[in-house]
Amino acid sequence: MERHRLLGMALSFVPGMNAQFVRHMEEAGVGLEEFFSSGQQELAARLNIPANPMLDRMVRDEALFKARKESEFMERHGIISLSLTDGDYPSRLVDIEKAPVTLFKLGAADLDAEKMLSIVGTRHATAYGTRYVASLVEDLAPYFPDMVIVSGLALGIDSAAHEAALKAGLPTVAVVAHGLNTIYPSQNRDLAKRIIAAGGAIVSEYPSGVTPYRSRFLERNRIVATMTDAVLVAESADKGGAMSTAAVASSFGRELLALPGRIGDEMSAGCNRLIRSQKALMAGSAADMISMLGWQPKNFPVAPRQRDLFPELEGAQKLIYDALRQAQQPMPVDALRDRTGLPIHDLMASLGEMEFDGIVERIPGNRFSLISY
Repeated sequence: MERHRLLGMALSFVPGMNAQFVRHMEEAGVGLEEFFSSGQQELAARLNIPANPMLDRMVRDEALFKARKESEFMERHGIISLSLTDGDYPSRLVDIEKAPVTLFKLGAADLDAEKMLSIVGTRHATAYGTRYVASLVEDLAPYFPDMVIVSGLALGIDSAAHEAALKAGLPTVAVVAHGLNTIYPSQNRDLAKRIIAAGGAIVSEYPSGVTPYRSRFLERNRIVATMTDAVLVAESADKGGAMSTAAVASSFGRELLALPGRIGDEMSAGCNRLIRSQKALMAGSAADMISMLGWQPKNFPVAPRQRDLFPELEGAQKLIYDALRQAQQPMPVDALRDRTGLPIHDLMASLGEMEFDGIVERIPGNRFSLISY
């Protein structure tokens, strides 16, 4: 391993080291060689901070020793390190307040791809959520053949996202909460191998030997939330890891989308709340998502997947369809409720399903109209 990369990785082994301190070093003009070779008092003076345990010479020497040991493991297994001091550190993470000092990467995926989408959700995914993820990724692939799909390798929606990317021929990145000497959950070891073989990557901020732990999954979520352009919450209960990922994504200005579900469905409660509180856009078709995010496909214009001009509907959806077909302009929700006689929760759930199916579209002002082809 080249000297600069080794020293950059060694920073992450210094207890208490974080992104803010690395940036302070750069602002003070203290390079990696100087950090690891200078005396404690001299280094404190250069950084204009009090002498502290982080600057103790033995602490820094121990960090460098650990980095050398880790580099031996990495070279045996084809793992590379990406540190904040390196030019190839993922650009979307560079300015994040709590960015990892170092990322460990196994695999060839480009972490600076032009288009990157995180898809997250519950471990207890339903057929509705997994089917939507598979359909969405399949529909996005022709528009953006180099798009990278990011998730967390957990069971449920995460696995569905990775599987969908593999099926669509898109690279996918799994961000894990442990060292790369193992895979958790063990059920996804084969999936991890297929991700690597297909040009994807497994990424972690933890060196080998670090085991999965509850707090580490929450730390992992901040990477999933910020290393991409947008985050889609496909299914989530009102509380859970996906909701923490959504909160981080929103706080750092990432576009946030959520798949609506029926009122009362436990695994849609979180998504419905994100939409209701206007923290997330309502996820629909691939064409809708591309339009909402302002993405511009290079090869051909966006066109929704073709649907029947007069779909065979029944129940609440037929009432809504007939009301919109007879209307001369987009209808507000209140007008639709009066026209159809449907309870508001049934109306909104049906509208969400029809939007997903490409039958209706939402117009600014919470109005709806039929999609014309």
